[in-house]
Amino acid sequence: MTVVSFRQQEILAIARQSGRVTVDELALKFDVTPQTIRKDLKDLCDQRLLTRTHGGALLGSGVENVAYEARRQLAEDEKRRIGQRAASLVPNNCSLFINIGTTTEAVARHLVNHEGLLVITNNIHVATILMPSPKIEVIVTGGAVRRTDGGIVGEPAVDFISQFKVDYAIIGVSAIDDDGALLDFDYREVRAAQAIVENARNVILVADAMKFTRSAPVRIVHISQVDVFVTDEAPPEVIADICRSNGVAIEVVGSADPIAPSLQSS
Repeated sequence: MTVVSFRQQEILAIARQSGRVTVDELALKFDVTPQTIRKDLKDLCDQRLLTRTHGGALLGSGVENVAYEARRQLAEDEKRRIGQRAASLVPNNCSLFINIGTTTEAVARHLVNHEGLLVITNNIHVATILMPSPKIEVIVTGGAVRRTDGGIVGEPAVDFISQFKVDYAIIGVSAIDDDGALLDFDYREVRAAQAIVENARNVILVADAMKFTRSAPVRIVHISQVDVFVTDEAPPEVIADICRSNGVAIEVVGSADPIAPSLQSS
């Protein structure tokens, strides 16, 4: 089945720019009934182009990510809480990688008062956030800067990252598959993320619950290679089982007790 109506193509374009769409807003924009929009969204979701949510849909799968500014606004409060919790797992006086992503940027915002950190990043926004902190040394990888989101990608970035062996890695992803695969959209970015995981003693994955409903075409690593997973909702049971079987601690922000013990500082 293919998208045939002009309105559905327009709905997809809006979703790519804003990250999500709502039935009421689309009905007003196109001057049609909510029932008509719901049918459009059902058609698009059946093709795995969108993922249905309460009152609307979001860009859930495919080969193209949501625009950067829209990603920053999606699950903004959840990312803030994830960032605060993940930052609390990082002790002072250690070294760490931080990769590309709006959730990893949220972590960086909560690291600014740490002391004695050496941070290596391929994320221009992370470097900008941490640069003013007098007790944090920031190193930016070499490579091509992606204009869409300030990510530094390519072989020079991978080679640079591979020179280090750090205490912690903070990684974000675009999607989490039911089989535990961590996924992203750009194979060049994935190569850098793989190097980050391979060269860190402890890996902290930060991802909001939306990532359980999305898909992306390029595999980074498996969630079993992570030490701690910080998220805002308990993951689907299939993911929780994989984590339990592989000793991955799950931290659900906002809950009284984490599902598994926190990562201890090394």
